[in-house]
Amino acid sequence: MRKSIVLLALICALSALPAQAQQQFKVLVAAIPNKYHNDYITVARPSFEQMARRHNFEMVWAWDTRPFDGDLSQYAAIVFLNTPGAELSEPQRKRFQDYIHAGGGFVAVHKAIATAREWTWYEHLVGRSFRTHPYIQTGVIDVVDRNFPATLGLPDRWLWTDEWYEYDAPYSSDLHVVMNVDESSYDPTLIWPGQKAEGMGKSHPVAWYHFFEGGRSFVTALGHTPELYNDRLYLDHLYGGIYWAATGRGIVAEKSIP
Repeated sequence: MRKSIVLLALICALSALPAQAQQQFKVLVAAIPNKYHNDYITVARPSFEQMARRHNFEMVWAWDTRPFDGDLSQYAAIVFLNTPGAELSEPQRKRFQDYIHAGGGFVAVHKAIATAREWTWYEHLVGRSFRTHPYIQTGVIDVVDRNFPATLGLPDRWLWTDEWYEYDAPYSSDLHVVMNVDESSYDPTLIWPGQKAEGMGKSHPVAWYHFFEGGRSFVTALGHTPELYNDRLYLDHLYGGIYWAATGRGIVAEKSIP
């Protein structure tokens, strides 16, 4: 009898414990190895897994494009991590377009910008076409919009080492730039023999966002070398973009002037 009472008390105590919190959303991370970007994956994957645990979201990691053969509506956001859209087959591209049109979120990281210019729709989703980049160098990033989640934890001037991508003119006027690189802080012309880079001038974006055909698109040009994926500020920058792409939340409303 006493054992039964103890067992019943234990069951009641366990049932009184709070249930494990449900994860807030689900994200697909497409990280497909390619010629210039593959060694980053061994660092990026555990960092993304830690990010998912820290921020309580479910993450599906994809080494290839097979998830794009299935139901994409389960994902609040899809991250192309150093993975350009050219990796997708025609049927997969159609599913991805339908996903964006249904209100899906998209995050393009670094190599995802450097497309082969054979999928016009994807170029417009990104917002700009990659042109070239000089050698990897240290430069200074200026945060120009603190109202966006991907910049909330960053310093006003951020010392960073990366490939400083250059692009052609934007496809639309609604791209909201959140960070620029200061070209006076590195040499935009330092490039391989036979190639040419000249910089973009005072306005040289490295991160931006926009709304596109019903969906949300966040783009960051940062993220070339593996070591960057151990940097806490960079991971916070990435998560801010993922969070906005997945939820549409987090943009600080402009305060009205009395």
